[in-house]
Amino acid sequence: MHADVASILFIFESKRILEVPLFQRQYVWSEEKHWTPLWEDIKRKFTDYLEGRKDFPPHYLGALVLDQKQTPTTHVERRLIIDGQQRLTTFQIFLAALRDFALAAGEEEIAKECESFIFNTGMMNEPDVEKFKVLPTQKDRDQFKDVITARSRTAIDKLHPLKKKPRARKYDPRPQMIEAYAFFYASLCDYFNGTPDEPAIAAEAPLNDRLKECILALKAGLKLVVIDLDQDDDAQTIFETLNARGEPLLPADLLRNNIFLRAKQNQEDAEALHKLYWSAFDDDFWRVEVKQGRLSRPRSDLFLQHYLGSQVQREIPINHLFVEYRGWLKNKKPPFAKVADELDLLARQGKAFRRIMAPETADVFYRLGTFLNAFEIGTAHPLLLTLIEMGVGNQEIQEMSRSLESYMMRRAVCGLTNKNYNRVFLAAAKKLRDEGATPGVLEQFLSEQSGESTNWPNNRTFATALRGRDLYNGLQPRRCAFLLRRLNDHLYHNKMDVVTIESELTVEHLMPQNWVGHWLLPDGRSGLSQISLERMLDDPDSKDLIEASEKRDALAQTLGNLTLLTSPLNASISNSAWDVKHNALIQHSMLPISVELRTEETWDEAKIAARSERLAQKAIEIWPGPKSEAGKEAGAVTPEITF
Repeated sequence: MHADVASILFIFESKRILEVPLFQRQYVWSEEKHWTPLWEDIKRKFTDYLEGRKDFPPHYLGALVLDQKQTPTTHVERRLIIDGQQRLTTFQIFLAALRDFALAAGEEEIAKECESFIFNTGMMNEPDVEKFKVLPTQKDRDQFKDVITARSRTAIDKLHPLKKKPRARKYDPRPQMIEAYAFFYASLCDYFNGTPDEPAIAAEAPLNDRLKECILALKAGLKLVVIDLDQDDDAQTIFETLNARGEPLLPADLLRNNIFLRAKQNQEDAEALHKLYWSAFDDDFWRVEVKQGRLSRPRSDLFLQHYLGSQVQREIPINHLFVEYRGWLKNKKPPFAKVADELDLLARQGKAFRRIMAPETADVFYRLGTFLNAFEIGTAHPLLLTLIEMGVGNQEIQEMSRSLESYMMRRAVCGLTNKNYNRVFLAAAKKLRDEGATPGVLEQFLSEQSGESTNWPNNRTFATALRGRDLYNGLQPRRCAFLLRRLNDHLYHNKMDVVTIESELTVEHLMPQNWVGHWLLPDGRSGLSQISLERMLDDPDSKDLIEASEKRDALAQTLGNLTLLTSPLNASISNSAWDVKHNALIQHSMLPISVELRTEETWDEAKIAARSERLAQKAIEIWPGPKSEAGKEAGAVTPEITF
């Protein structure tokens, strides 16, 4: 290993390609965290030179680690960027923006100087590739080439025009490198041309002179610590201990680097393996952050956690994913014969995870996947990955999905905890591996769970919660809407046209939450608002009025008083008396769950209770309970009532 200090432009002077290994992450730098601080560093040095402070100490931009790469004699020399690829790529984008600013200003000499640090010249074996001094990962190359070769801001905007969705206030984001170019180009224009708030530095000097001084600043005032690795240096260890500027490496980044270095050591074709297996993981889908409990993590983290959980059938701490993966790989019996086999399973399970997280409508996982997303439950994923790995058929998966959704929905409606789901579902996965992945084995396992922390509520318990629990606040409005939508879908029958509704549905309280102003109690008296209730709690003469008001408040949040609308009602109508609201409901919803309301001339406690009973029966049909004797006995909650 050899370390030296070099200016940022010196790095690009030699005729060579600085290549980002195909197994490293794609370009992720952003404006606030990275481009702005880098521009401030550059601008500070520009200003030092323009104001005559050339003797000021240079500014260090960080470290660059380069590894050897064998290159045929007839090809341009290549070096692998082990650390610093985000910084080098960004600086190339900055140089392209500076070149294009100079071209727009008619400064051809400056533009040519900039290009000498962007392109290799002379004889090349593959000029289309070897002309670039920095070569990003395959996924980033198209946008990088657009930036480097366009030679004007106008050309960039034609290649990547700004687009906006209907009624959207902001433009859709363009590829990250395009956004970086736009940021630096605009910053250079403001710096050299000046703005109303910040005049240009040394504006009295010709632009050509100012640009020359700034090129000198780049050559002498901005430096890097360059570390060249020898053949005996462990690039993997160095990669794991170094970081890009403020952008921590994800476990998937560490894993990718580790896998392809092992492939290289085993003399397997790393590039072919990347294209065949890993390229799917470079998709933006895997960097989207998903809420799990109180925290949000990238999907790639969650996948690795659930994948490992399905393999070892125990909980995997999400903060130690890479260490856990290496430990599993080391102890796996039998071990993978080669890296290709390891990647094959990882890629297949990644595809399965994506099916579960973002299921297509026709997919067997669509119903359960949408439930898990709505209720933010990821702990079932290891179990589902196990089913897919074991090759369970679609019919069996459909039956098992129904049992799983029933188990979780019933517990949610009954207000029971989901804290033990990780343990329950990992134990279920182990049982299925040991005894066979059949719907009967899973259903029996879930039925055997006991105690409030893990049991599968029977019909009686489920129906009681549906009739009397505050579902609107207990489940939260979004999940309450999901439950109502499932009920609505179940209520379609042969005589009714099935309507596909793409829009979000709104939960509406039939008797409004703020009912006091327009809704009399059953005995004709005016009810008490929350403030009045608090004032009169100790008044014995108001006891029955207080109880009636509190009962109505509680009943207003129960299942029988909730429906779905395709668009929300105006607040004034929503809180109006039943005769006004009734007409509005008919206009705003043709959904089956609201159709019966057309014939209701009044709406009160008795009507709410009766509707709760009817919907509870439908819910038991949708989410059937455990097949235990207790569950069967509890099945006769109320006689079947038809809508």
